[in-house]
Amino acid sequence: MDFNKRELSSEHLVHLYTNLLWPRLIEEKMLLLLRQGRISKWFSGIGQEAISVGATLALEQDEWIMPLHRNLGVFTSRNMPLHKLFKQWQGNQDGYSKGRERSFHFGSREHYICGMISHLGPQLGIADGVALAYKLNHQNKVSLAFTGDGGTSEGDFHEALNTAAVWDLPVIFIIENNGYGLSTPVTEQYRCETLADRAKGYGMESVVIDGNNILTVYDTIKGIRDYCIKNQKPYLVECITFRMRGHEEASGTKYVPKELFDAWSVKDPVKNYEEWLVKENVLSEREVEEIRKELKQKIENEIKTGFNSNPVIVNTDVELYDVYSPRLTSPQLSQPSERTGVRFIDAIKEGLFQSMQQHPNLILMGQDIAEYGGAFKITEGFVEKFGKERVRNTPLCESAIVGAALGLSLEGYKSMMEMQFADFVTAGFNQIINNLAKIHYRWGQNADVVIRMPTGAGVGAGPFHSQSNEAWFIHTPGLKVVYPSTPYDAKGLLTAAINDPNPVLYFEHKALYRSISGDVPEEYYEVEIGKARQVQTGEDVSIITYGAGVHWAEDYAADHTDVSFDILDLRTLLPLDYDAIKKSVKRTGKILLLHEDTLTGGLGGELAAWIAENCFEFLDGPIMRCASLDTPIPFNIELEKNFLAKARIEEAVQKLLMY
Repeated sequence: MDFNKRELSSEHLVHLYTNLLWPRLIEEKMLLLLRQGRISKWFSGIGQEAISVGATLALEQDEWIMPLHRNLGVFTSRNMPLHKLFKQWQGNQDGYSKGRERSFHFGSREHYICGMISHLGPQLGIADGVALAYKLNHQNKVSLAFTGDGGTSEGDFHEALNTAAVWDLPVIFIIENNGYGLSTPVTEQYRCETLADRAKGYGMESVVIDGNNILTVYDTIKGIRDYCIKNQKPYLVECITFRMRGHEEASGTKYVPKELFDAWSVKDPVKNYEEWLVKENVLSEREVEEIRKELKQKIENEIKTGFNSNPVIVNTDVELYDVYSPRLTSPQLSQPSERTGVRFIDAIKEGLFQSMQQHPNLILMGQDIAEYGGAFKITEGFVEKFGKERVRNTPLCESAIVGAALGLSLEGYKSMMEMQFADFVTAGFNQIINNLAKIHYRWGQNADVVIRMPTGAGVGAGPFHSQSNEAWFIHTPGLKVVYPSTPYDAKGLLTAAINDPNPVLYFEHKALYRSISGDVPEEYYEVEIGKARQVQTGEDVSIITYGAGVHWAEDYAADHTDVSFDILDLRTLLPLDYDAIKKSVKRTGKILLLHEDTLTGGLGGELAAWIAENCFEFLDGPIMRCASLDTPIPFNIELEKNFLAKARIEEAVQKLLMY
């Protein structure tokens, strides 16, 4: 192995050595504890330390890194105390994630590390967002994200690289090519000559390097960092290495030919660098032994502290509280409005426009939202007012953009992403469900992200542009889901969503855009998230609904004045306003749950269960659900009318009135 120290001093060379040796010795201790049954699981990075350590030390301490589960060297090179890391690995409450996450699935703002989720690819999009924040702030910084050879087959890899290239982002992507994705060899994973070649298709530079040579990794990443900052461009680095242990220790290594271990054992990054330092008289063998002895003693001391943790104290209130990031400012309430006739779509536009004025750190992202103004023209004219840095057209890659939105949050930005249609959210589902929703509960990082979701049927758009998919998200703790039905609420809930430090899915019904008008104050204001709206009070039947269902209920009540209807507009679907629901049940005793979503698995089922459990004594009849058919949404208008719940309101009400 050829080591080139270039202009590095002996002191610097030793610094690299101690940082390289530190995670190796920690791992050897962890493997011993694993065999003793004192820890439960371990993902080994033995043989790959030079990549983690070299790359981390090549960056500044305040530049974000997105590591994986074999990158112990990232955490140790950022000087994270071993005793606290050990508490984290043990699931103790005084670890980094309060016992809520395992191994390296956590992050630390203090150390500028954003931990992975098990799906591997999404952290690449987060790196895009952080790099975008650096670019917008005109900071000379880069973000860095790790992936493995297996991860390069995931769509997130390609989306993140393409977005970084199109937006000219200063981000470094590192591929740790260690020969295997769990047990699948690279020969069964890709057909390109090198993984670095994939960069060419995205218009970015790349290089293949020896990932076992600490000086090569350090020098390469340092130079690439300078390149990314100077040119405001991304860069892809493929580090060739080998995984000397199993995917995790329980996996074993029987699937790896012995000759591969023999070939790579002589390329050990620690042993070879250590021998070179002795040969170059940078260190003596005695000094090497002293360093090893000192580090091993430090490990024993740290582990002793790490084992000294109090038993886990289970507090349900704390667990529930930590799902969401608390809002530190009070909502801005509205004054009575004298302005009438404001369309639903214009209220959304005004709320977004005023939020852009209110928050200079708010970034809008979405397909065709810049000069074109979006598919529904809501952001038309925004580019002229706020510029293309803040109103950003995106490539067609929903997952990377949701990830970028989270990355912006790491650097204190707010973001709004427009899903062109709510139906397309499936392409970004993983990022929303597993990254945005869980990150605050996992390690206290907020996700200040709003995703606008044009939704709903009634416009003859067929099965891929008309779905009501809000129920997918109300099952996910950590998200907030709002769904306005009036222009007043459309503006107020959007501004509230943008002010909320948590991820909010904002559903806006397309059929209401230009068909509904109402009173909307000109001033900037909010409608509190989590509070339902009493549309009208009544004594005979309660209709609990939201979105277009509110207007269906109002129209039906207006045509049937012989029945006294109590209509409740939920407005927020997560969290629900259970107090308002209970009051409505008490007023009538007969409940119709109405929603446009299909019957099976819709919000109506959850509401029915809650009412049965908590309001049974107030009921005078069965809880009825009125929902759309359990079919995809048809294109033909007549078929669509039959599909929608509106077609079955009469039947449901009459059945309920019989009790």
